Amino acid sequence: MTESKKFNRVATIVLVLFTVAAILPILLIVLASFTEETTLIRDGYSFFPKQWSTDAYYYMVKQGVTIGRSYGISFLVTGVGTTLSVLITTMLAYPMARKSFKYRNVLAFFVFFTMLFNGGIVPSYIMWTQIFHIKNTLWALIIPNYLVSAFNVILVKNYYQNSIPDSLIEAAQIDGASEFTIFWKVMLPLAVPVIATISLFTGLCYWNDWTNGLYYVDNEKLYSIQQLLMKIMDNIQALRSNSNAALLGTGQVDLPGTSIRMAMAVIGILPILAIYPFIQKYLVKGVIVGAVKG
Repeated sequence: MTESKKFNRVATIVLVLFTVAAILPILLIVLASFTEETTLIRDGYSFFPKQWSTDAYYYMVKQGVTIGRSYGISFLVTGVGTTLSVLITTMLAYPMARKSFKYRNVLAFFVFFTMLFNGGIVPSYIMWTQIFHIKNTLWALIIPNYLVSAFNVILVKNYYQNSIPDSLIEAAQIDGASEFTIFWKVMLPLAVPVIATISLFTGLCYWNDWTNGLYYVDNEKLYSIQQLLMKIMDNIQALRSNSNAALLGTGQVDLPGTSIRMAMAVIGILPILAIYPFIQKYLVKGVIVGAVKG
């Protein structure tokens, strides 16, 4: 057996072990969400539960329209926020990557500076609520914190510099292309891997976010799925701490606590698991090339 074949076998075994290590916790969460509450408390988490139960999902289904609306809000915020973020990020990175742009180092300094310092929660809250007046609007879930990431800007800038030759831009200029045409028809089509990468990063941030809702939204009709799940968990803890069983509002079924946390995790992660396989082929190339210092 050649050395390359030995290496391939060892590498395959190692990758399989890593894959199993990554899948097992997700499988355990799913199984725990279908485990009866007292069994979880008594025996802990197990891949082979002694008693199965759908109480956690029964309670979630009882939320009905509320969960459906929150899912819609999360999809809308994630879609709009990710699209705007990618557009702004790629446009901001473009002049930073152009050696002919006189102030590209100044612009890069301001972008990098935001990675080291920020105003803090209180000044941010005052700015967004009293100056921009976005409280209790969808923009409150889109603009703060995630719309522009300095890390993503630098990632895209480095990708432009390392993957797109200057000669290609010069050829487009000779053909009479404007800066906008070069950006839209040359840079963006060639930057699909890094765009897919930052789209995944940004989309995950938007989908998993609950802090913007906590700070800027108190209208239940604008709750994202993460914020709603947090509220449900808080309500469950309050109800379980009340000795009056009539307040539980679940009929003969005792309100689950531990299992519903697992059900919430399953509900929250499903869209990500569905989308990730379609963009993962771009992820490695986008991260590696974009992370190389230009």
